[in-house]
Amino acid sequence: MILVTGGAGFIGSNFVLDWLAQSDEAIVNLDKLTYAGNLQSLSSIANDPRHIFIQGDIGDAELVAHILKQHRPRAIVNLAAESHVDRSIHGPEDFIQTNIVGTFRLLESVRAYWNELDAAQRQNFRFLHVSTDEVYGSLAQCEPAFTEQHRYEPNSPYSASKASSDHLVRAYHHTYGLPVVTTNCSNNYGPYQFPEKLIPLMIVNALAGKPLPVYGDGQQIRDWLYVADHCSAIRRVLEAGTTGETYNIGGWNEKPNIEIVQTICALLQETCPGSSFNQLITYVKDRPGHDRRYAIDATKIERELNWRPAETFETGIRKTIDWYLSNQSWVADVQTGACRDWIKKHYA
Repeated sequence: MILVTGGAGFIGSNFVLDWLAQSDEAIVNLDKLTYAGNLQSLSSIANDPRHIFIQGDIGDAELVAHILKQHRPRAIVNLAAESHVDRSIHGPEDFIQTNIVGTFRLLESVRAYWNELDAAQRQNFRFLHVSTDEVYGSLAQCEPAFTEQHRYEPNSPYSASKASSDHLVRAYHHTYGLPVVTTNCSNNYGPYQFPEKLIPLMIVNALAGKPLPVYGDGQQIRDWLYVADHCSAIRRVLEAGTTGETYNIGGWNEKPNIEIVQTICALLQETCPGSSFNQLITYVKDRPGHDRRYAIDATKIERELNWRPAETFETGIRKTIDWYLSNQSWVADVQTGACRDWIKKHYA
């Protein structure tokens, strides 16, 4: 049995589905079900006895202690987080509460549980904390990609809150001996991603004939990681990662945002010939403190754990577009009035 927090979100739901497809080991899934948590993403396993869903907050110490006592997980994968930079700029408090305070309370609950295990169980237990490359800050065009030794220089309330949580996880290992591993991933994309992020927003807006908002000059560079590859990397780190270590997970796909948007337009053009999706591209005012470039050096995880992404960006983006084209009902259901109001306000 493992415990996954945030398992109804984008990466979380993909991880839960991937885990149960690869293993018979059961999952307890703890998710608060905020706007980005969606049980529809897990509808295919609604009747699977290996999946136990519990709605709740990682900051609820009493609930977490009860879950740990009842289900006795051998490992925890912490995916619970507020993760949208734009939302953190407009409302940072939620990010402080979930990413910092929530992580602290989860660590305290887990530490108490771990201390009560017998010696063999303590030795085999793992706490895997999933974080982001944004904690490292921004790179100039000519600088080498982030390695695990790169210093933390977060530039948004979101990345600062995730950096804080990373430091807490590290401290609990060095102070209390809690067997933790941390992963820092690049930009994920793929099925079940809430349409506030770049790739699903472009797909959904293009199909609806709406403007495709691109920040500034569109030359902000990101490394893109297909979510199924990220899930396989998490499984590998959980299986063989060294406690106390950090592993960068990247897709080896550095691309500027405008190229991503143009690629989506070109692929949709193949599906809907005669349409002019490129004409929908609309440049909007850049967001405050927008990091210019992220790039992940994933050499360590390849060298030590023999992991490398299976998808190129070209194969991954085709799979992503095909999924959104085939799951229009899911898209319609998550596009509530609140979601539409947010996008209208933010990209005005």
